[in-house]
Amino acid sequence: MIVNPTPENVAFFGALASDIRLKIIQLLSKDELNIKELAEQTGVSSPIMLKHIQALESAGIVTSRLVKRNGSVSRVCTLVFAEYRFMIETRRKNLPSVQSFSIPVGQYSDIEGTPTCGLATVETVIGFRDDPRVFWDPERVNAQLLWFTQGYVEYRVPNYLSSDQKLVEIELSFEIASEAPDFADDWPSDITFSLNGIKLFTWTSPGDFGIKTGILTPEWWPSNQYGLLKVIRIKSDGTFLDDEKISDITLDQVMENPSLFWKIRFEVAEDAKNVGGLTLFGKRFGNHAQDIIMRVFFEKDSEE
Repeated sequence: MIVNPTPENVAFFGALASDIRLKIIQLLSKDELNIKELAEQTGVSSPIMLKHIQALESAGIVTSRLVKRNGSVSRVCTLVFAEYRFMIETRRKNLPSVQSFSIPVGQYSDIEGTPTCGLATVETVIGFRDDPRVFWDPERVNAQLLWFTQGYVEYRVPNYLSSDQKLVEIELSFEIASEAPDFADDWPSDITFSLNGIKLFTWTSPGDFGIKTGILTPEWWPSNQYGLLKVIRIKSDGTFLDDEKISDITLDQVMENPSLFWKIRFEVAEDAKNVGGLTLFGKRFGNHAQDIIMRVFFEKDSEE
């Protein structure tokens, strides 16, 4: 999970300002534990431990659930993520301008997907599960969750760059996972990302996560709970995934055939080694309160 030093993340950083809570995170990184077990291993009382867990839950670091064991009920705690990344956007301070687009997962321009597949709003499933016809239901524009086993989905946003603007960088961010029947935390899927018809790279999603509860996922939703936040950056020297270079595709290649729009494609190819599906999460499902975000960074062309 990427965590930015912004006001909305104050609860996250505040939850870490405690030796006991740091110890709790260390313990839960190894196994699920109930309140009593955590209290015993940290040397505090169960009521105090409950307050610490509530603070960690408010920050989205820990989730808990009531479990009946041996005739009694206990609150079992689970760490939501195994990895957090602290990111400061200082490197962008000299970029003068940006065009930003927030694309709801249901507002695609083209799609083909095989079962298991479907769409869901924050209130209900759209149409029928595992029926590809639902992808063209008018209600799709309100979808907050989209999934299929094999196929592709494309989104288009306008290219507002003018002749006197020089493209510097393109950034795409989204919450994504594989698609297993119900869910499976170990369910690899090879997902290919393309822009303007140019294949950027193929990434293997590790799973379709459902053992832990999604921070934003509605309580009525019984299946997969959240995905991974991935950030793609296309620059003059290549394409990067989560700030690590993953391919040699450059801005010049993406812009070789300029168009009036940007065309973004997510695909699980029929001949992929791991045909494990694809799930896209909107801002009211999963762990990240965002839709698909595209940012186009540019500056005034000095040659103009």
